[in-house]
Amino acid sequence: MFSPLPTPLEMSEWDRITINEIGIRGEILMENAGHEAVKSLVSEYGAVSGKKILIIAGSGNNGGDGFVMARLLADLAAEVMVLHTVPKNKYKGDAAYHLKIASKLGIELKYFKATENIALPPSDIIVDALLGTGFEGELRPFAKAIVEKINSAVGYVFSVDIPSGLNGLTGKPQPIAVEADTTVTFEEAKLGLAVPSAAKYTGNLIVTPIGIPGVVKHAYPATNHIIKKNVLTPLSRLNPVMHKGTSGHVLLVGASKGLTGALHLAGISALRSGAGLVTMACPDGLASEVKSGKPELMTMGLGSGDHWNDQMIIELLSKIKEYDSLVIGPGLGRDQGALDLVEAVVKNGHPPAVYDADALYALASRSHLMQSIAQNSIFTPHPGEMSRLIKKSIQEVESDRVEIARRYSVSKNIFLILKGAGTVIGCPDGSTAISPISAPNLAAAGSGDILAGVIGALLAKRIPPMQSACMGVYWHALAGLYLSKKFPYRGNIATEIADILPLVLKEELCLKPKTS
Repeated sequence: MFSPLPTPLEMSEWDRITINEIGIRGEILMENAGHEAVKSLVSEYGAVSGKKILIIAGSGNNGGDGFVMARLLADLAAEVMVLHTVPKNKYKGDAAYHLKIASKLGIELKYFKATENIALPPSDIIVDALLGTGFEGELRPFAKAIVEKINSAVGYVFSVDIPSGLNGLTGKPQPIAVEADTTVTFEEAKLGLAVPSAAKYTGNLIVTPIGIPGVVKHAYPATNHIIKKNVLTPLSRLNPVMHKGTSGHVLLVGASKGLTGALHLAGISALRSGAGLVTMACPDGLASEVKSGKPELMTMGLGSGDHWNDQMIIELLSKIKEYDSLVIGPGLGRDQGALDLVEAVVKNGHPPAVYDADALYALASRSHLMQSIAQNSIFTPHPGEMSRLIKKSIQEVESDRVEIARRYSVSKNIFLILKGAGTVIGCPDGSTAISPISAPNLAAAGSGDILAGVIGALLAKRIPPMQSACMGVYWHALAGLYLSKKFPYRGNIATEIADILPLVLKEELCLKPKTS
């Protein structure tokens, strides 16, 4: 269900263990990388015979990959020139080894001095082997000038391991990065390459093995992972004797005057996600509005009136543990009664829960409640809500989404879904999962309520919180992609996100009705 997303440091450790403890020589790994890079280049670009190929080789192992590529491309009858950014005698280790071979084979090698006026010879293909995933800080003036020249050049740009100038941890340019047509990265995609904003620089991203043993990756697992399509596979296992009582009963708690639609949307979404029963708890004065003529949705009208009060809270707490899962927050409001409700629910205990929307506002307002939050609870903040929870600006949240999600999940012992392009799921054990999908069609009012309902339905099926969170995020994101076919310029509404969920599952799992 997941693929590793090693940080640059974790990838470096895999290399070190493979070379120093397993005994696979670094020169072999570099040779493998060069072969896989050339294979990927030819696959994406086409035949290179007679093409002018410029390889810009940096001072480290990334440059070494470039030297391997140079001789392999020359064997394919390409016209190859390598511009190396340090003198030949400054190369060390594996890179020096492959430089020596390229030199013996007559590959055209030219020292690219920092003092020279930066000019790149005309080329059909530029191979960016300047900086690897170990790059940190900001580009130095010479490297920055090279990146600028690559980006302004005419020709196909192919980056090796990572576009130079891109941070391998955050996926952000420092301050600029090569804008490649294709990037080949080795063994596993690095964390920074999975961040949606990195796509502008990576172009088509290809992940290819170079010989790191699986035993090494299993013994030293990556902290971060990307969600794979097969995360939804468990939903294909339908019990032929299932009924509504065994399909999960979701309790949704929320709604306030003027905000009844949010709870309704979450309820519709839970049903569309396969929940057998859905009950929406709200002030009795709002029950009819929340139901909104949808007979499939049950309501629990509490107390009297349309504002949350102590009597409503007492009634809710007497019934809350009868349900298989809880979603609290959609349209709840932010008045004193709503805050009191959240506090009472937290302290009373409840089934597996999703804290969404105004429930998160209540927790941010009454931070002492965090010490009483049940383990395995799921929080679903968007960046603004996350900002309020951690008392930092939205810009700070967005600048390091993965680390923010990780730290908060660990510190509060909960699962956190930080919504947005490339949604991040943080786990109490310090690991994270990242959605590979960015879907503009989800940028619609009520989209978050739909996600809350999906996850509530999955929890009600007794699917563990981490799995429910990842399945829900991926399924919801796929719905956005499917809607883009009908609404390529957006304009879809939240109910359409909910309504398409079963169709998405059918298409993704290739379910076919059985015939007698």
